Amino acid sequence: MDLAFLVAVAVVLLVFGAISRRAERSSLTPPLAFVGVGLALSPVGLGWLDLSPSNEVIHGLAELTLVLVLFMDAVRIELSCLRREGNLPLRLLAIGLPLTIVLGAAGAVAIFPGLGLAAAFLLAAILAPTDAALGQSVISSPRVPVRIRQALNVESGLNDGIALPIVLMLASLAALNGETNSLAYWLRFVGLQLLGGPLIGLAVGYLGGWLVLRATQSGWMNAPFQRLSGLGLALLAFAGAESVGGNGFIAAFIAGLTLGNTARGVCDSLYQFGEAEGQLLTLLVFLIFGAVMVPAALAHAGAEALVYALLSLTLIRMLPVALSLLGSGLRPASYAFIGWFGPRGLASILFVLVVLEAGRLEAGALLETVVVLTVLLSTLLHGVSAYPLARRYGAHVALTGEAPEHEPVTELPVRVQHSDHASTA
Repeated sequence: MDLAFLVAVAVVLLVFGAISRRAERSSLTPPLAFVGVGLALSPVGLGWLDLSPSNEVIHGLAELTLVLVLFMDAVRIELSCLRREGNLPLRLLAIGLPLTIVLGAAGAVAIFPGLGLAAAFLLAAILAPTDAALGQSVISSPRVPVRIRQALNVESGLNDGIALPIVLMLASLAALNGETNSLAYWLRFVGLQLLGGPLIGLAVGYLGGWLVLRATQSGWMNAPFQRLSGLGLALLAFAGAESVGGNGFIAAFIAGLTLGNTARGVCDSLYQFGEAEGQLLTLLVFLIFGAVMVPAALAHAGAEALVYALLSLTLIRMLPVALSLLGSGLRPASYAFIGWFGPRGLASILFVLVVLEAGRLEAGALLETVVVLTVLLSTLLHGVSAYPLARRYGAHVALTGEAPEHEPVTELPVRVQHSDHASTA
């Protein structure tokens, strides 16, 4: 591995770590810092890092991070709470997410006339999942009502796993390039992708969770290995599904969802792993994103890509959210707040890397450019606006008394918890 890259990782971890508590009170988020450092050290900056986009280490890191993120995001979601108190997240996922993909595809066809319909839907699906970690102040601030925070938190935790099979199916369609396959081929493909992966994930999550829980309760497993068990189960689900022709990423998501709802006694240890080791992998991806993907995208980005990126963060996200919240009783300010804080981040980066690694996409370069530009703008705009807007919205909604925003809900864990959010947000 490049020595300069290792030095960059070490220095930025230590320097940002030294100010991390103070940064929680500002608009400087960890993803923004790591993207900025990566870009500064890239060939368009100081030129200290010159990594190849096709580097196998980069793609390996991306796959490992996606497996872990899908698993850990799913572990956080307690389905009983979602059924009981999940009116807002279910609206965002069942209505908002499909509408976002449809509107995003329509916008892509209008802005990029040469883009095929399957590729347009693929672009929209890649950019549909949200990454609440880019606006961490929003989901950690006690000023923001718990119901609103949890709506954004649960939406972010589930929409990447929901969008993933859609992305994979659309990528397969977009890669056909006029070729046709038999009905038997597609039935087998869909069956393995949408049934094989989930079944393996269900088995690994249930049996693995039972094993870890029993070993913990009997005193056989210590705390460090309780935390590491999450990585082991995520990788086992991924490898097991891939070995039988299923999709390993879907399996990892289902394994996490199953474990999180059948063995909650071990989940606290997994959260700790996700906050430390999991965050390290995530930040490495953002550093590579800034050093490798952003310079390439900026070199090819045109006005159309910029327009679509801005629309993706505003109209394409905010209109479906507003439609999904009709009848919820929320105030217009809440519509706008929830609509704006749908950052595009880690899932979109990893989805486009996985799709491009498979090759055969004629529109691959365009998709990568648009996705990278959208995530770059989101990292900046949502990162900078999260802290001040959380304070302003919190102050505004505090004056609404018994409004629906204040209905009590169970507070589920977030991907990365601010250490002192209760006293500083």
